[in-house]
Amino acid sequence: MTTTHCPEAPALAARPALVTRPLMLRFVSMLGAAISFYLLLSVVPLYAQGSGGGGGAAGLATGALMFATVCGEFGTPWLVNRYGYRAALGAGLVLLGAPALVLTVSSSMAWIVVVCLLRGLGFAVTVVAGGALTASLIPDERRGEGLALVGIVAGAPALGALPLGVWSARHFGFTPVAVVAGLAAFAAVASVPGLPDGERGGGRATGVLAGLRSPALSRPALVFGASALVAGIIVTFLPLAVASASAGVVAAALFLQPLASTVARVAAGRIGDRRGSAGLVPPGVLLSAAGVLLTALTRHDLAVIAGVTVFGVGFGLLQNATLALMYARVPRSGYGTVTALWNVAYDAGMGAGALGFGLVAGWTGYPWAFVLTAALLAAALPVALRDVRAAREE
Repeated sequence: MTTTHCPEAPALAARPALVTRPLMLRFVSMLGAAISFYLLLSVVPLYAQGSGGGGGAAGLATGALMFATVCGEFGTPWLVNRYGYRAALGAGLVLLGAPALVLTVSSSMAWIVVVCLLRGLGFAVTVVAGGALTASLIPDERRGEGLALVGIVAGAPALGALPLGVWSARHFGFTPVAVVAGLAAFAAVASVPGLPDGERGGGRATGVLAGLRSPALSRPALVFGASALVAGIIVTFLPLAVASASAGVVAAALFLQPLASTVARVAAGRIGDRRGSAGLVPPGVLLSAAGVLLTALTRHDLAVIAGVTVFGVGFGLLQNATLALMYARVPRSGYGTVTALWNVAYDAGMGAGALGFGLVAGWTGYPWAFVLTAALLAAALPVALRDVRAAREE
């Protein structure tokens, strides 16, 4: 027994630490940005709808947020390369928080769109600069475990802030929620000086467009973008698609969706380390599509809650599996490109879902719009299967 266990002890002792002081500080800035973002994600569409624009205004608000985010994500790798992680991350947090403080100064649609555009740019800088920094702080040997831990930290704010934002806005008004969202981002700035700054390269481009041309990166990004499209629809239109008498159902669904996603991300990280992440992508697509079909039964509270939860499981699997695949397919110097590309897929999908679903639902009604969305998501399955085959041939 002694000779069996002794050789393992040095290997375990030599295993690199996962939770370090820089990573803990990064979690502080991650939490502040996520709370600020998710607290208003479903609230701003409600505020826009109250301005008299209806469901179209709600979709425009989320669409503007995601459009600015996508644009910012293409430019952030250059910004980080020129000014470093700290300057970029601090600027992004300020740009995310300041507009939230003045959201309710005006209820005009133009003002709401401007606030969403500015916050979208700020969020883009925080997720790309912060995401590349986070990836660099995780040892390669513990990538799956590290991404699972990051998934918990990233999922926790959505778990509480999404339903709390809607509930608080209905009970206390929009202004207090907006102020809290702004202060959360500002508070996180205090953690930024303690983070490593990385090496600067004089503003040289980092190849995000080249990443789009690589099938090894574009396939998982495309599949994940399709699921993110549904996520944008749920956070924007679920409060509108479900009867106002079922406000508690909306809050429960917006709580369970990120909870299910967080649990699934942790499971995907552990399974991916042992069996590979590529095989998790097709089940993630199928579960996501099945969840949307259930959600189409908008008059049945139990179906809505079950559907959003099932979608959350599929979405969580895709979040972890696609990101782990993309990191594994590039050298460490390509982490910034992967982070930007994955987040472009995330936010472009959310924005397209919010804008497109509002138009389709105006013609078909919410139930049939959800059915068509499920069919669109299922169309990503052949891409996922092709990527599995390619991974096996590598």
